[in-house]
Amino acid sequence: MARSLKKGPYVDERLLKKIAGKRPEDAPMIKTWSRSCQISPEMVGFLFGVHNGRAHLEVRVTEEMVGHRLGEFSPTRKFIKHGGKMQKELETKKKEAEIAAAKSAKAEVAGPVAGAAKK
Repeated sequence: MARSLKKGPYVDERLLKKIAGKRPEDAPMIKTWSRSCQISPEMVGFLFGVHNGRAHLEVRVTEEMVGHRLGEFSPTRKFIKHGGKMQKELETKKKEAEIAAAKSAKAEVAGPVAGAAKK
C-alpha cells in the first residue's frame, strides 16, 4: 500500500542532514540502516552504504532510482543456484567441454614448438 499523498514520501531526515552542503564527488560513503527511506532527487550521485542485515552494500544513486527505496538495491538474501538432476547434467557437460577445449589448445601450442626444435 502506498503512502498517502498528504504525508508525502518518507525520506530520513538524518540522511538529508548528512548530504546537505556536500558534493557527490567529494563525499565519502554514507552508511545507513534506513532501508525504507525513499530516494529523493537531492541524493543523486551520492554513494550510500545500505545495511542488508549483515554488511553495508555500496549503492551509487542515479536518476532512474528516484522514487524507489534504498532497500531495493541491497538484497538481503544470497542466491546460490537451482539444483536438481538436470542442472547437474548440464554442469558436467559444460565442464567436459571446457576440458576438451583446454586439451586442444594445449595440443596446438605443443605442435609448433616441437616443429621449431627440429630445424
